[in-house]
Amino acid sequence: MRKIKVAATQMACCEDIDDNIVKAERLVREAASQGAQIILLQELFEDLYFCQEEKPEHIQKAVPLQENPAVMRFSKIAGELKVVLPISFFEKKNQARFNTVAVIDADGTILGTYRKTHIPDGHGYEEKYYFNPGDTGFKVWDTRYAKIGIGICWDQWFPETARCLAVMGAEILFYPTAIGSEPPDPTYDSMDHWQTCMRGHSAANLMPVVASNRVGKEVFENSHITFYGSSFITDNTGKLMANMDRTSEGILVQEFDLRAYQFERDAWGVFRDRRPELYGPLMTLDGKG
Repeated sequence: MRKIKVAATQMACCEDIDDNIVKAERLVREAASQGAQIILLQELFEDLYFCQEEKPEHIQKAVPLQENPAVMRFSKIAGELKVVLPISFFEKKNQARFNTVAVIDADGTILGTYRKTHIPDGHGYEEKYYFNPGDTGFKVWDTRYAKIGIGICWDQWFPETARCLAVMGAEILFYPTAIGSEPPDPTYDSMDHWQTCMRGHSAANLMPVVASNRVGKEVFENSHITFYGSSFITDNTGKLMANMDRTSEGILVQEFDLRAYQFERDAWGVFRDRRPELYGPLMTLDGKG
């Protein structure tokens, strides 16, 4: 056996960055107290989801990796608690800005960063105004406890993200997220679709998925979103093992046997039987192959 405990957190955010970081730390400490070894915080948890509107002042919130208060603080916490922490933040690098996750190992070392590959552009989710397309490519991180792959929010809708991370050796897929209502149509509810999509990644790749979303209503001048939470953890078949509601703040903790999951992946043969030489249409925009 090779047992591991993972956690997803869920919280509402406010305009005060320090308050948000304090709240996130409380959830991380709570998860660690329950034995969690890899703990996921939601996308851009330091602030309100400012991508609801296009305003130049929000662009100024981006800072370099080594100047980000959450990354620096959680680096110390990771070392103290001996936990792995993927930390989402708004990164500035020279003239570019990215939606980025810093991966912190259980000794506090920053292993590196992943920059969000797929950048959405829709009413209330106007991320193309703020973020350059990620240039890191997909990455798998060999942490103290497991090899993990990370996609950021919109990345989770693309099966290519999950499959790339899987064939690169990931054992667990993590998705920090900010998703909720649609400002043009507040009656539209994507929650079931959202969960089903990622449960499919779990089932197709025979590995657990951990998703962490925010809750609460966030109001801007001409837009508001009610984030629907529903953070969850699956097993290696897409089955929900733990699931939060739409409004509560808190944590989910789940234990896996990664060796047993590896045995099942090998037995199914889905990676053995892949035919990448025939997947040429995936390398094009129009499917011409």
